[in-house]
Amino acid sequence: MSDHEPPTDPRARDVIFGTQQPRIQQRLDELDPDLGRYIRDFAYDTVYDRPALALKTKELIACALLVSLGSPPELRTHIRGALNAGASEAEVRDALMMCVPYLGFPRTVAAFEVLRQHLQGRERNGTTRPAPTGEAGQGEGEGQ
Repeated sequence: MSDHEPPTDPRARDVIFGTQQPRIQQRLDELDPDLGRYIRDFAYDTVYDRPALALKTKELIACALLVSLGSPPELRTHIRGALNAGASEAEVRDALMMCVPYLGFPRTVAAFEVLRQHLQGRERNGTTRPAPTGEAGQGEGEGQ
């Protein structure tokens, strides 16, 4: 695919954010329009759309990186994104568990709390897993 061809698969941000994409983009734009555009165009439409790693893998890596940064709101988004991209709950748990030897227990415990809250929210809403609508398992995400 050349730099000028649109991707044939759904954009990474479409899968990660699902129906919450307009709300998330509005939130970022309200913080600063340039910031919102940079995140959308560079992070999601350039870096995330690189083909070598599966979106599920990218999202699991993002989860571990966000644990290292101590960023619960963004971690919540990317836990949802990992699940939307086809990761199982067990895979998310293992990605978070990999943080223990490198980041320590406090950050990892905080990450598991974010996961627990997300899973409880899904149970309250009557959903146990986003319904896959394609190869990437694109379901509805809740965003940040």
